[in-house]
Amino acid sequence: MNAEQNDLITRVGPGTPCGALLRSYWQPAALVDEFNPALDPRMEKRPVKAVRLMGQDFVLFRDDKGMYGLLDRDCPHRGADLSFGRAEGDGLRCPFHGWKFDVAGRCLETPAEPAGSKLCDRVKQRSYPVQEKSGVIFAWLGPEGSIPPPLPAFDCFTAPATHSFAFKGLWNANWLQAFEVGIDPAHPSFLHRFLQDEALADIGDNAAGKQFRSASAGAIDGEQWPMTRIMREFAQPEISVDTKPWGMQLTTLRPMTDKLTHVRVTNAIFPATFVIPLSETMTITQMHVPVDDTHTYWYSFFTSFAGPLDKESMRAQRQQFISLPDYIPNAGRHNNWGFNADEQRTQTYLGMGEEDINVHDQWAVESMGPIQDRTREHLGSSDKVIMANRRVLIKAIATVQEGGFAPGIADASQSDLMRGPDTVDGIAPAGEWSTWWQEQARAKQANAPWAPSVRTEPVEGPATAPTLRPAQDRPSSARTVQE
Repeated sequence: MNAEQNDLITRVGPGTPCGALLRSYWQPAALVDEFNPALDPRMEKRPVKAVRLMGQDFVLFRDDKGMYGLLDRDCPHRGADLSFGRAEGDGLRCPFHGWKFDVAGRCLETPAEPAGSKLCDRVKQRSYPVQEKSGVIFAWLGPEGSIPPPLPAFDCFTAPATHSFAFKGLWNANWLQAFEVGIDPAHPSFLHRFLQDEALADIGDNAAGKQFRSASAGAIDGEQWPMTRIMREFAQPEISVDTKPWGMQLTTLRPMTDKLTHVRVTNAIFPATFVIPLSETMTITQMHVPVDDTHTYWYSFFTSFAGPLDKESMRAQRQQFISLPDYIPNAGRHNNWGFNADEQRTQTYLGMGEEDINVHDQWAVESMGPIQDRTREHLGSSDKVIMANRRVLIKAIATVQEGGFAPGIADASQSDLMRGPDTVDGIAPAGEWSTWWQEQARAKQANAPWAPSVRTEPVEGPATAPTLRPAQDRPSSARTVQE
């Protein structure tokens, strides 16, 4: 890859080709928890947050009716910072000259103007559609006056609040290298390798970062194996990529014996989301939203297909490693991500702790530099997912540049196909792994207390089917959706 291509697929600010593509999709703007006074006492009397997404500055606030508003941060009067505005219940008032705006960006007052002034009627601050879903406030930053696509009916958005939990963290690196680490099927055998195994009974679904210590589905001679043992002992996976309406389904096979194969099915949802198994009854859906070119927030949705989640426990465990209210990891380049040479020799392959594997991924992402220099790469056959995703990304950028349609979940006509997508991690009969994993997935869906029925697998189709009008030609939509 040359330097021009690397810039093309990593730069996301206003006016950039990749930025235009990413603005065709709903992006996480904040956790609902960030407006919870129990977690951030500042929110009790002033529910206002400065937000930066894709190199743009916004202010996000909640009015006294519980509606969220996302506005450009610079006041349309003379550009003062609205994130310092006065929260007055029905709107946000700029302290510079008292101009006041509601959640839709309408100007309510210009108090310094003469009586009878019509200036306020002619002023409107740019506002952006927002909606609350599964504990996250989503924003759509597409062209003004255009209709955003629906959020897909994925499991992470379908599960009730009792069975869903969301959290996030900040990484000091570009969005694409964060996503590429997550969708890489080969890295768990090394980056997340534990040198010894633990009793499986000691591992629970709420554990902050021990998913590779939990059991894989299935058994060998009646014995369940922890995933870390499988990843450690079978480190040369067979990787295949199948096109799906949402992006790519990734199948990773690790042949164990003539009769048994470990199969791990995950999904890459274009442009920046992956879905992986945490356990036999829980999945993680992780989205990567660019703050700017060199900072990224990951948002993880934990979805339970069994019992309700203990959210307080899950939050407390993660707060050991990530500090609120800005969700900044305690580990980073400033402290070598907690690297311990003795641990690397005796406990873990990386040497950066056993309790929080997020820091493993954080190191891989951040140690590449703020924006990875892909001109220095030497990709191998185990990188086929990375290469496939880059081809789709480059094609999608070109399509949008030419006035075409953003692929996958940006295409409202494809929304009926956006279900699941399901995952599995387990030991299957070698010759029957394909039907085995689908049976496992159907059983998990059928047993979920919130599932309306057993879903069938969506039919395969191209991830780039162009059926919508270009965004600039679509009619205006309602500004805020609350669920």
